[in-house]
Amino acid sequence: MRTLIVVDLQKDFLLGGALAVAGGDEVIPVINGVMPSFELIVATRDWHPPNHGSFAENHPGRKPGDVVELNGLEQTLWPVHCVQNTAGAEFAASLDASRIAHVFDKGTDPSVDSYSGFFDNVRRHETGLREYLKSRDVTEVYVAGLATDVCVQATALDSAGLGFDTYVIEEACRSVELRRGDGAKAIESMRGAGVHIVGSESLS
Repeated sequence: MRTLIVVDLQKDFLLGGALAVAGGDEVIPVINGVMPSFELIVATRDWHPPNHGSFAENHPGRKPGDVVELNGLEQTLWPVHCVQNTAGAEFAASLDASRIAHVFDKGTDPSVDSYSGFFDNVRRHETGLREYLKSRDVTEVYVAGLATDVCVQATALDSAGLGFDTYVIEEACRSVELRRGDGAKAIESMRGAGVHIVGSESLS
């Protein structure tokens, strides 16, 4: 079976959101359009507590884009976003969420960030996504959503590392681009790890 993982298609990452990804809204019709090609669709979402260590405002004197140490790892600081039970954490209104079978929350531990839909960034805890996919005999994983150079990349790399035949639907993703070229670097990194970079037409 193949599945589609919709990564963090939440209001705070879209136009007008606290951490808006340029062009993020453009991926929604692409994702809705490929959904009928999948027997199983799941989604991930950032689900941060207000005191999360990745928020710049929780580090006096720091600003978004600064890098600190969090739980032994370098951590880029972000604006407050996708706080649990806030409007910004909701899925995009135009996303066909009725097709999503299960949602996997990440970033719930204030002491560590979680870019991947499978693990936190120190890989101490899993979200349950791996076992969920294994229990449904999933062999092919397609990844789409936000953002190419952060959570899409981390999710796709973990998926491939866990043995799933992994694909990223390139036009169904957009990049944060904290540094120019981050999106292109992420694509090459994923390719180098055996992730297939494909277009939506491959699903027709």
